[in-house]
Amino acid sequence: MSAHSIVLGDVQITRVIEWSGPIRTARFIVPDSDEEVWRRNQDWLAPHFWTPADDAYRGHIQTWVLRSEGRTILVDTGVGNDRERPQVPQFAGLRSGYLARLREAGVAPEDVDVVINTHIHYDHVGWNTESRDGAWVPTFPNATYLIPRLDNVYFDPDSAHRRRAPRDEHERVRWEGGKLVFNDSIAPIHQAGQAVLWEDTYRIDGNLLLEAAPGHTPGSSVLTLRSGADRAVFVGDMLHSPVQVLDPRWNSCFCDDLQLAAETRRAHLARAAELRELVIPAHWPGHGAAEVRKDGEGFAIAAWAAFPTAAADRQ
Repeated sequence: MSAHSIVLGDVQITRVIEWSGPIRTARFIVPDSDEEVWRRNQDWLAPHFWTPADDAYRGHIQTWVLRSEGRTILVDTGVGNDRERPQVPQFAGLRSGYLARLREAGVAPEDVDVVINTHIHYDHVGWNTESRDGAWVPTFPNATYLIPRLDNVYFDPDSAHRRRAPRDEHERVRWEGGKLVFNDSIAPIHQAGQAVLWEDTYRIDGNLLLEAAPGHTPGSSVLTLRSGADRAVFVGDMLHSPVQVLDPRWNSCFCDDLQLAAETRRAHLARAAELRELVIPAHWPGHGAAEVRKDGEGFAIAAWAAFPTAAADRQ
């Protein structure tokens, strides 16, 4: 599966897939969703986003590679290889060809200028680092890593005592596993002096602006692209599935602040619909991104992005 690109204004966007396949049942991932909504919309949810026969939510773990104003920018860095991930056994010890796929897209590790972690979850920060001689070191030696300050504090094991109590066992296990994520994928970036912590907004260049979008995690962010007449917004995990477009109140099972996550989702979908921003989530298979329009109390898909569909499972 080769990398595919589109161009918005003066920015080239290339999709690099680390992993693709079924993860859990649909309503495990989006527990607030109505089973009937999945069935009623299966003509376009299946087979890329959901397979009715086994009720499996399907997703990609992928990086968006941006080329803007002469620099190469990565949005999220996947799971990574050889990780200890007891909270997600499916991805423990993953061995993927991610770096080879980056090279297929014309990107060598030393070419990367900026790495954006939209938030600090295991499937967005993994390739921040790689194992060399028994130590975790930055994968991209020349890059500045932009890390949300609020997430850095929230997920740092040294400050975990400040959190609220976990809602359930699923969340407790995820938080425990999150300590490993911080130690192998975030702490080495600080140790190498390559981390920049930011909050509120951070201007990358004339085309790209990071904005805080809390709820999924305290420091979750979106990256807005405005170049010429074209607009897009990389929303990270604000939208795990297109069904959340239909009803923005529906959170994923991974959202931290449920009310704030829903409010943030609705606000960004409303802006995207008004400004005709291309909405680019972290995990959508199929065409990977879409324009949205207002539809009653929710929203609807107005048009899919020009990326070709990528249906095959892969590692």
